[in-house]
Amino acid sequence: MVITSRLPDVSFPDVPVTPYVFEHAGDYPTKAALVDGPSGRTYDYGTLHAMVQRFAGGLVERGFQPGEVLMILAPNIPEYAIALHGTLVCGGTVTTVNPTYTARELRHQIEDSGATWLFTIPLFLPLAREAMAGGSAIGRIIVLGETEPADDIVDAIAMVVGDAYEGHAPVGVMDTVAVLPYSSGTTGNPKGVMLTHHNLVSNLVQGSSVVAAEPDDVVIAVLPYFHLYGLQILINFNLRLGATTVSLPRFDLEQFLGVMQDHAVTRAYLVPPIVLALAKHPLVDNYDLSKLKTIVSGAAPLSTELANETTDRIGAEILQGYGMTETSPATHVALEGSGKPGSVGGLVPSSECRVVDVSTGEDVEPGESGEIWVRGPHIMKGYLNNPQATADTIDADGWLHTGDIGYMDADGDFYIVDRLKELIKYKAFQVPPAELEGLLLSHPAVGDAAVIPVPDDEAGEIPKAFVVLKPGAEATAGELQDFIAGQVAGYKQIRELEFIDAIPRAISGKILRRVLRDAELAKRA
Repeated sequence: MVITSRLPDVSFPDVPVTPYVFEHAGDYPTKAALVDGPSGRTYDYGTLHAMVQRFAGGLVERGFQPGEVLMILAPNIPEYAIALHGTLVCGGTVTTVNPTYTARELRHQIEDSGATWLFTIPLFLPLAREAMAGGSAIGRIIVLGETEPADDIVDAIAMVVGDAYEGHAPVGVMDTVAVLPYSSGTTGNPKGVMLTHHNLVSNLVQGSSVVAAEPDDVVIAVLPYFHLYGLQILINFNLRLGATTVSLPRFDLEQFLGVMQDHAVTRAYLVPPIVLALAKHPLVDNYDLSKLKTIVSGAAPLSTELANETTDRIGAEILQGYGMTETSPATHVALEGSGKPGSVGGLVPSSECRVVDVSTGEDVEPGESGEIWVRGPHIMKGYLNNPQATADTIDADGWLHTGDIGYMDADGDFYIVDRLKELIKYKAFQVPPAELEGLLLSHPAVGDAAVIPVPDDEAGEIPKAFVVLKPGAEATAGELQDFIAGQVAGYKQIRELEFIDAIPRAISGKILRRVLRDAELAKRA
């Protein structure tokens, strides 16, 4: 049974992302668009749009060609949007990267994406240099802030003092990749998700039909811009709307609450660990959050109990949404006033969904659980340099198999209940178990390893490793955890480690993680 949205179909303009996002910016040129929370540095809409065109002009003046890839390695700062849209204006592609990556992880994305330009800040320049050591295609590094001069470094201020780029470079909106974020898979390294101009614009149009945001909204941007949830909603959607976005470079609860109060934030896009803090942390009582009307939680499931507890404490309605990097990102969004805590809502307009029995491949009835499949104009072009992974995710009929298990109720609202895929969701970040297992196996004392998620009140899930030592080898849990910590970002680190005699495996050799998870949950019950 193919499920369609309850909302009317929408039409999608045949335009690149940036002209769509800034279409109405001229109507409110002096209104604050982006604000840096800690410093108060502000760009109004007129200045921001001009800076975007000047950044594009600066790129072209220095030899940037259409089709080149610029990597952004930066925290949430207003200039992130300038680098993003300035690159798109002159026909480039932007790949966004997690600034907590290690040099090894960063090197993989540089090489796989083919990035030739880098936008960063002085704090992250040593990391970039380490990742580029031994040869890199990156020829120019644009640095926002003071740093030691070098032949390949361009001062970001110099990028916006020349002539503005007029208009927009010709691009095929259906096929040209605008943004290339990386998404973790259950095997191997993260994969580049090719999102075209059409994919992004389509989801912005779909979102405007289901999110009751207003131009007068003040939005807190604490979710990372490198994540598509942050980039599309907190940058693109809010700029298209005409709202004011106040950014924070990292999450610190006291600073977060202070910015919410001082800027009279009305709308917050969050993830469950932050919602948990709003529900339970005593610091919340010290701040006035009375202007906050709505919280939209995404990237990981939020329990009904926690949603209700948060609403009871601070008064804001809690809504949930669902999506993936591969879907630009939203596929389901709960409508304001829907009164269904725990539900991720219904389908976004002009899209389709199926709920499929994982053993038979047949569609299930409302109320029955199955894998969520989605189809529509917001579905990615595919994975970069990985046709097999693309074919494994998007079938011949265009259905994207999400790997998430859920069901639809009689009203057409959806609930996500489990994952078919084996990613670990640590504070809404995706942790691929196979990557950690591969690193463990590179340790000389380890003979076999498996990594699973275990529940955690604060993080949602944490990675736990099960390790079989080689005969005669010795190692402590702490030694192996430190070994991994030196090679991966903080959110990927192994939080618990247990030694066992053997890893359960199928005849094919596949790790039976479900056996380990069931046994672990039974121990914790």
